[in-house]
Amino acid sequence: MQLWSINGNTQKLDGGAMFGNAPKAMWSKWIAPDELNRIPLACRCLLVKDLEGRNVLFETGIGAFFEPSLRERYGVVESHHVLLESLAAAGVSHEDIDVVVLSHLHFDHAGGLLAAWEEGKTPALLFPNAKFLVGANHWQRSLKPHPRDRASFIPELQQLLMQSGRLELVAGEYSQTLGQAVRFHFSDGHTPGLMLAEVAGVVFCADLIPGRPWVHLPITMGYDRFPETLIDEKRVFLEDKLARNVRLFFTHDHACAVARVTRDERGRYGTSDEQAQLQGAA
Repeated sequence: MQLWSINGNTQKLDGGAMFGNAPKAMWSKWIAPDELNRIPLACRCLLVKDLEGRNVLFETGIGAFFEPSLRERYGVVESHHVLLESLAAAGVSHEDIDVVVLSHLHFDHAGGLLAAWEEGKTPALLFPNAKFLVGANHWQRSLKPHPRDRASFIPELQQLLMQSGRLELVAGEYSQTLGQAVRFHFSDGHTPGLMLAEVAGVVFCADLIPGRPWVHLPITMGYDRFPETLIDEKRVFLEDKLARNVRLFFTHDHACAVARVTRDERGRYGTSDEQAQLQGAA
C-alpha cells in the first residue's frame, strides 16, 4: 500500500473569511495575505494505491468546472484540471480509480469529479469505474441545502452521482465498499454530516481542520455553520488522534500535507513532523 498527496487546483480566498473571528494581526503571521487580502489555499487529495487491491482517492479538490467568471470570483488559480495531471504523475488516471471518498459535497472538495469547463458543454462526471462514497446525513443536506450554504453545492452533481449507479451513502464507522480498511468519523460543525476518513494511520481532516493554523481550538472559518460545535468536535478529534498517534492530512494547507498532533504543557494543540508531500509512502 502506498500513500500519495495529490495536488488539485489551488485557490486564493479572503483571509478574514478563512479565519472567522480571528483578527488579521494574528492570522497574517501564519499565512501572509496578498494585496487583495487573499491567502493561498491548496485543494489537496489523498491517493492510496493498492488498498486491498484498489486505488482509492480521498476527495477531488475544486477542479476546473467553473466557467471563467466564476473561476475568478472564487479565486481558482488554474484554468486546466490540475488533479488529472497530478494523478498521472503518480502513475494513474481517473479511469484507474476504484473508489472516490468525499468528505462532503462543497464545490472545493467535489468539483474535481467533473470534467473541465468547455463552452456549450454540460457538466460531465469523470472517474467512470469508481464507486462514490458520501456520508448519508450530508447527502440529505446536499439535496436540501440551507440558504446559508446553498452556493457551496454544485447543482448538477447529486443527479450525476445518482445516475452513475455507483453511489454509496455511508451511515456508520465502516462502509460496505471499503470494509474495515477505512474507518469513518463524522462531524457537524462545518457542515452537517462531514465525513472524515482514517486509513493506514492517517486521517483526512477535510474542513474540520483545513490546515495547521486551524489545529488551534478557537480558530474556525467564517464558512463553518456551527463554530462552537466545531470547536468541541475538534477537541475530541485531536485528543483521540494524539492518543493513538494518527497523523493529520490537510487538504487546504498550502505548504503542508501531513503532520503529527502535539499538545504543550498548557494544553494547546500544535503540529510536528510536518511533511510537504507524500510520494508513495508505505
